[in-house]
Amino acid sequence: MTDVTLCGKTLCSPVIAASGTFGFGGEYAGIVDMKKLGGISGKGLTLEGKYGNEGERLWETPAGLINSIGLQNPGVRHFIEYELPGMKKLGPAVLANLGGSTIETYEEGARLLDETNVDFIELNISCPNVKAGGIAYGVKAESAREVVSRVRACTKKPLIVKLSPNAENITEMALACEAAGADGLSLVNTFQAMAIDLEKRRPVFNNVFAGLSGPAIRPIALRMVYQVCRAVQVPVVGLGGIATAGDALEFIMAGAAAVQVGTANFSDPRACEKITDGIAAWMQSHGVRSLAEIRGCAQV
Repeated sequence: MTDVTLCGKTLCSPVIAASGTFGFGGEYAGIVDMKKLGGISGKGLTLEGKYGNEGERLWETPAGLINSIGLQNPGVRHFIEYELPGMKKLGPAVLANLGGSTIETYEEGARLLDETNVDFIELNISCPNVKAGGIAYGVKAESAREVVSRVRACTKKPLIVKLSPNAENITEMALACEAAGADGLSLVNTFQAMAIDLEKRRPVFNNVFAGLSGPAIRPIALRMVYQVCRAVQVPVVGLGGIATAGDALEFIMAGAAAVQVGTANFSDPRACEKITDGIAAWMQSHGVRSLAEIRGCAQV
């Protein structure tokens, strides 16, 4: 009942665990019924491993979480050798979330992943472009177009580009990525935010600004997903503050092919499973046999 098709692949559920919130899946294996997850987007990867940011990394807000992890990860090669085999055994589709500091590192990471059995590459273009003064690839459409087209040439895997809400124009950004060869889009990534420590009288994070996720961003994320679904032909995965089945259904009614659940996994490790069950229960009570019947129904 809840199965969906994403970039030509069938998922048993529209619910995907979002990158950075579910590890590589094994951490949740004894808690979550993996048969109810459509996919797992693993911890964000870079070509070489990274230790991440120093100082405070997580800060709760009244309606979400600010994080400054800094893409700590074991690197693409380590992932392929050690983490990927375990992820594949879990059952859900595997999304390898790939970041980079230069186009060349994106390209090499994509080439390596192309030789594996990952189901999708989710391209994280929120990473800073070191050759452009640290401005994220996902801010300017032309920069995004270049990195997506270069990565597209390196892999035959379904390529889902993860968009930043900090883009100058989210619709223009989505169209640029689609034109460059993206098979799908996922949005939104975290919003730039900050917190101040009253006792220290200074910013909480060493980098001053960090990424806000959770329920506070959901209405804005929903608006952006709605706009992008109106503009592009490729499938869209919606995310941003989804914590309940009702939240997920809003994104699907806005046009999303599937959804990702992130911060909610921290407050309830079984959030993805419960959201899948909740979607199925809503469908049954409303006589909806397939999510295709309601996908995009709120578009006016």
